[in-house]
Amino acid sequence: MKLHAGPRGCQVYGLRPPPSPPLLTDPGLRAAYSEGAGIYRIVPQAVAIPRSVSELQDLVRWAADASATLIPRGAGSGMPGGSVGAGVVVDCSGFKGVEVDSGRRLARVGAGVTWKDVNDAAGEAGLRLPPDPSSGGFATSGGMVSTNAAGPRSVRSGSVRRWIESVDIVTSSGEARTVRRGEGPGPLRTRFESLVRAAGRFPKTRKNSSGYALDEFAQSRDELDLLIGSEGTLAFVTGVEWRLEPLPKEVAGVALGFGDLDDLGDAVPFLLSLDPSAVELLDRTLLSFVQAPGLPSDLACLLLVEFERPTPAAARGVVGDAVRGLEGRTRHVRTAVDPRGLAELWSVRRLASPALARLPETRRSLQVIEDGCVPLERLGAYVGGVRACAERLGLEITVFGHAGDGHVHVNALPDLTGPDWRERLSTLYEEVTDLLVHLGGTPSGEHGDGRLRAGILPRVFGPEVMRSFSDVKAVYDPAGTMNPGVIIPTAGWSPISHLKVGPDAAPIPSEIAGKLRRIEREAGWNVPKSSLATLTSDP
Repeated sequence: MKLHAGPRGCQVYGLRPPPSPPLLTDPGLRAAYSEGAGIYRIVPQAVAIPRSVSELQDLVRWAADASATLIPRGAGSGMPGGSVGAGVVVDCSGFKGVEVDSGRRLARVGAGVTWKDVNDAAGEAGLRLPPDPSSGGFATSGGMVSTNAAGPRSVRSGSVRRWIESVDIVTSSGEARTVRRGEGPGPLRTRFESLVRAAGRFPKTRKNSSGYALDEFAQSRDELDLLIGSEGTLAFVTGVEWRLEPLPKEVAGVALGFGDLDDLGDAVPFLLSLDPSAVELLDRTLLSFVQAPGLPSDLACLLLVEFERPTPAAARGVVGDAVRGLEGRTRHVRTAVDPRGLAELWSVRRLASPALARLPETRRSLQVIEDGCVPLERLGAYVGGVRACAERLGLEITVFGHAGDGHVHVNALPDLTGPDWRERLSTLYEEVTDLLVHLGGTPSGEHGDGRLRAGILPRVFGPEVMRSFSDVKAVYDPAGTMNPGVIIPTAGWSPISHLKVGPDAAPIPSEIAGKLRRIEREAGWNVPKSSLATLTSDP
């Protein structure tokens, strides 16, 4: 593979390429960056891998002159397609470095540092970063900021927003600056009142990673809250300062199996009254794929519940309260009051996404409606409505995720050998969007909109909020350089186009396609995509 810093850049953009980093236009490397963890395959025009903030600044300034578009990317593990695109994919995973200030309970890290790396370093000081996305082994700090990520323990700790003290950014003009908590609304100071009015129209859900966070901005008056969750459409994130907290003293948990999804309507509110750290849902379809030993075959769903308490007695006591409070309504109970037992309890949840990724090529798991969040009291109606819609269309689905937040992931499992699977997926997408809007929900609880959901935001938020979103975008990125088509939809938007599967998938070298599929099957997103092909120099 060749590293093109000269004529290829001119051919692609009509101007001289940036002085650094070089534009990589070899077909193999471009193919390696054409996919992420979601449903899309979009081959970029070029790839850039900056190794310093100054290189990234050079690249951004060049893009403004060349009218090029830039797609920020970390590990590529995001589901809704925000890290793939037709412009220049900018791999920011090389921004490393971790410094833990145990006295102030802070960790200062590069954007490419993963959640696991942060917690490994913090753990040495008896600290942790509480939000724990299931992808934490490879989810980068920049990616978590960009999507306002969460995870299983968001019932207690919330999304990452409340744990971010500052971010280092590079703006669309190439300026590098740090945005800190409490510094005010920044360049949106003159528009603050109009943005506050629009914020009143946001869904009233426990979590939201859809659109620009005008509701959070209205409460805090902090520019930082607009940048969090902006998915690389306003600026590049190059560094993050995380707030940390002490590791929990005692943790215990219980797995509760139910014979009917309707039982969730009473069970989840009761469990929340016991102040858990996590309440996770796995439906019968997923349980059949995971094949966890000891589970009855007739369960409609399984709830995994975890509690953090100051003493062993308190931890054991609250587990007992949970079991007694749901006695007579559960078909399966398994408790865990020590670290080993808890790890075994959670193993079934950790196996969920890998199990789906290992489906055969003729029956893929497609994350088309995968991140809906509704008011907690409407969770049963949402899950039941999604299942009814899928059954009507003859599509198998699996449901899992964060029941304690009214937030679940739904993966469609179509038979790709059927004649109309794309049309049925499209209908499922439309009908579930209508259901979400009817229930007052948001299409993204933690993964962001990406390209998958941008086009439905007008239906979710309405025209006034969308105008405010466009105003925010225009202030930060007037030329439209930064990740176009994410949050603000482009003309001709379609959620079921550019799929990585099916006869219409963009052609890429078979060797690269095989490596990408292996990464997906093994959840190996921490593998540098540049390593999927061999870099050489121009002759």
